[in-house]
Amino acid sequence: MTKFIADSMLGKLAIWLRVLGCDTLYFKEIDDAALLRRAKEEDRILLTRDTLLIKRRGIKNYIFINDNEPYKQLRQIITALKLKSDKNFLTRCIYCNEELVSVQKEDVEGIVPEYVYENHDSFNQCRKCKKIYWRGTHFRKIENRLAEIFS
Repeated sequence: MTKFIADSMLGKLAIWLRVLGCDTLYFKEIDDAALLRRAKEEDRILLTRDTLLIKRRGIKNYIFINDNEPYKQLRQIITALKLKSDKNFLTRCIYCNEELVSVQKEDVEGIVPEYVYENHDSFNQCRKCKKIYWRGTHFRKIENRLAEIFS
């Protein structure tokens, strides 16, 4: 799958790309030189709203994001790269960008809310930050939002 690096203006877009399972780096603060170096070294598409960054550096592997609204930004990338809807989303941590791993229900007892533990059997966890994910009501909201964006 395509790898991205988003500039500091595109944090919400980075989260939505991670929801889709895209390897997307994002730093709240990073200087232009470091951003471009990471993009080039790791063969990532730079996502930016900074016209000066593109003009000054003569970068070739980028997508200039036209809109301020994250859902429209995501739609722009989906359209530009002809990405397909994958029902197997939420395979990356939305905070760390690490791939999630499946964990046993017993391993999350006492960590997730009791109601969640009693009503869910499948859990994933980020190896880096240890955040735990499950398919609750938030999952259906994400599914619905993505269906709108992909339609």
